[in-house]
Amino acid sequence: MATGILKVDGERVVDEKGKTVVLRGAGIGGWMNMENFITGYPGHEHEHRAAMLNVLGKEKYEYFFDKWLEYYFTDKDAKFFASLGLNCIRIPFNYRHFEDDMNPRVLIEAGFKHLDRVIELCANEKIYTILDMHTVPGGQNPDWHSDNATSQAQFWDFKDHQDRTIWLWEQIAKRYKGNPWIAGYNPINEPCDPEHWRLPAFYDRIEPAIRKIDPDHILWLDGNTFAMEWKFFDKILPNCVYALHDYSMMGFPTGDRFKGTEEQCTKLERQFKRKAEFMTKNKTPIWNGEFGPVYANPRLDADAETINTERYNLLSQQLSVYDKYQIHWSIWLYKDIGGMVYTNPESAWNRLIQTFLDKKRGLQLDAWGKYPSKEAEAVLNPLVHWIDKVSPTAKDTYPGPWATERHVLRAVFQTFLSKSFAAEFAELFKGKSMEELDALAHSFHYDECLQREGLNKAMSSHAKVHGAKQSIVMSKEDEDTSMEMEQGQ
Repeated sequence: MATGILKVDGERVVDEKGKTVVLRGAGIGGWMNMENFITGYPGHEHEHRAAMLNVLGKEKYEYFFDKWLEYYFTDKDAKFFASLGLNCIRIPFNYRHFEDDMNPRVLIEAGFKHLDRVIELCANEKIYTILDMHTVPGGQNPDWHSDNATSQAQFWDFKDHQDRTIWLWEQIAKRYKGNPWIAGYNPINEPCDPEHWRLPAFYDRIEPAIRKIDPDHILWLDGNTFAMEWKFFDKILPNCVYALHDYSMMGFPTGDRFKGTEEQCTKLERQFKRKAEFMTKNKTPIWNGEFGPVYANPRLDADAETINTERYNLLSQQLSVYDKYQIHWSIWLYKDIGGMVYTNPESAWNRLIQTFLDKKRGLQLDAWGKYPSKEAEAVLNPLVHWIDKVSPTAKDTYPGPWATERHVLRAVFQTFLSKSFAAEFAELFKGKSMEELDALAHSFHYDECLQREGLNKAMSSHAKVHGAKQSIVMSKEDEDTSMEMEQGQ
């Protein structure tokens, strides 16, 4: 039994008896908010779904995606997750499950089918869930994970996008108010408002709108610029937890390798403390809503075992920092083609798409886990050099951590070019029978998946809070720590 709906009490999250509850777990992954690197398609979810509908036809399309959503997370996943001692799953979702752009403000009841199911499965295993609107109308950031096929986060420029988002959260609040196993609502993931002030202004609007319907659940509020900045945040809202995201480039193929040096460990803690400065000053709880490395593939990296050991060590070092300050955390992510639980390389799914994955990697069509590519870089580097020469201020274009290279990759490689491959990926499924589509979807079932033991061991060992909490003390060096290009989801 849950002991009432969780609430904020000063720097703590507590149950109705006043007992401290520290939430630690993972994001479920690209399930109700699909992402290209997670399942293998190019570009953006709505483009992928449109291409699949065109190839499969309506009946097979609906059958395949319904079975895929079903198999992706079952009671076996919930039981395994709970066995690690973890107590919270963050569930990202795309607003398009619940509202059609061509029929706005009309709720799609069928969209709740699998969300209701997974919330209940988690509750049965005493796992809290945080509902995360990962994609909002107009796109809250210019990246793939907000299903935004442009480089413009239009959510901030059109009030109607914001009004529709508030409307949809009101419908969600009506449905889930009073549910004690829902730890709360994460209204918007990794917002990127170039003017900064519009994000806290939006929170000032959505908080009372939700409270009018559901006065009890916690709101988990991301900072700006991929949950890394707090400009224009000048107050705290009631019963809210503020969220940072804490990726390190040392966990990615193009970053420095983690050797556990004093300098690297100090850098990790300073980056966390800089992002947590707003919460520290205002004495609120801290939630790290996303972090985690990308793991090496033995097919691609001769020293994959060594690289992954380094990345497990990096993760353990980050978790030790979070233990020190006893914060809430949610690693990214639980299940994908390389997460805590991942699809078998010999599964029907991986065997079907492997050649396409190799092509995507060579063309650098995915931002996440991007590998070096001589072919792509031969085109990219001269263009970046030319842009920086003719427009020295281009590199300062918001979001600041990106610099020119990331902007070009996003706009040209990962938006324009990637979209052109959507039909090619969908053609892999052409002519598949219902039985074959079922087998492909079943590749994501727990029974067929593999477990990343080093990652799961590290998470399990840090699932519970031990010892006394230390207070965060900011130094001048912490405040001056710059933002790496370390945004995540």
